Amino acid sequence: MNSFRGLCLFCLLLLFAPVPAWAGMVRVYITNSAGDSIDVIDPATNKVVQQIKGVEGAHGIAFSPDGSRVYVSDEVSSTLDVFDRKSGKLVKKVPLSAHPNNIAVARDGRIVVGIARDPGALDIIDPATLTLTKSIAVNGRLHNVYVTPDSKYAVTGSIRTSTVTVIDLATEQVVWEVKFDKGIRPMTIEAGPDGSTRRIFVQLSDTNGFAVLDFAARKEVARILLPAAKATFETDGDRSTAPSHGIGVAPDGKTLWVTSIPNNAVYVYSLEDLKLKGEVALPSLKLTGHGPISAVANWVTFTPDSRTVYVSNAGLRSVSAIDTKSMKLVAVVPVGEVPKRINTLSMPDGHDAAAISSEKRASLR
Repeated sequence: MNSFRGLCLFCLLLLFAPVPAWAGMVRVYITNSAGDSIDVIDPATNKVVQQIKGVEGAHGIAFSPDGSRVYVSDEVSSTLDVFDRKSGKLVKKVPLSAHPNNIAVARDGRIVVGIARDPGALDIIDPATLTLTKSIAVNGRLHNVYVTPDSKYAVTGSIRTSTVTVIDLATEQVVWEVKFDKGIRPMTIEAGPDGSTRRIFVQLSDTNGFAVLDFAARKEVARILLPAAKATFETDGDRSTAPSHGIGVAPDGKTLWVTSIPNNAVYVYSLEDLKLKGEVALPSLKLTGHGPISAVANWVTFTPDSRTVYVSNAGLRSVSAIDTKSMKLVAVVPVGEVPKRINTLSMPDGHDAAAISSEKRASLR
């Protein structure tokens, strides 16, 4: 009887034990923009566990909703390269309308690709046939593209025309645009309580900080500059036009993470009031006869439980892993040449796969 009571108590403890925020396979994918491979990191070990090879001009990276495919925009062949996730083998190269930059995936599986040639366009790829079905004209060649958390809109940015363009994915038509005073660099999207888009945080050319775009009002409502650098870091001159080039909203919707190349750091803001919460120093390179050389922090991505943020170090052939609670660097993972675009694939147990990037997080609220 006592053993039975003990067993029942044990069962109750299991029943009410804290459930992990996310169970299943999580992988972080990094495109090496000056190499010919894509590295895949296991966040449990912070080691590279897979390489997808043979894609020389890899730019953006995203995933099919079921996690079976990896999509990569290929700058060399002007194609969307489709890979089988498990084997890493090429499935198809989908011809695009012109030279691509970044990509995103809608909830229904459609792939949107930013075309980085004038006059500018957003290509839409059908996931069933893997063919280009529409090329939507926009104002200026595109650099980055995103899908809103509710999957209703595609959001695009042009460096050349300093324009953010919003496209209705139901009608595949441009619905509005906002002109800024500087070129549009990376963006990240915040969802409101109902999952609709609330704000877009926009990084701009020649700006060590970000602008805040109110989605409903369709206008800029704030601009925030990052703190002054605590030290001087060397970097190549081409980086000066995009000093802050990586930004992401954590999946739990509590914090905003912003990278700085000249400061060689990542800054953390409270999402509610955009107050600075902390700063995380990134690794630097030390060579004889030089001052410290910046890691050249670029894109960010998160684990689904918001416990770890990953930053691509384009100047150091590595990725930084940062514990978001302690705001401490916990690992530096070696990868390929000039790593930039970075994204997280999550495949929870007993559910369909879900790509968790800085544009898709409303389902985790």
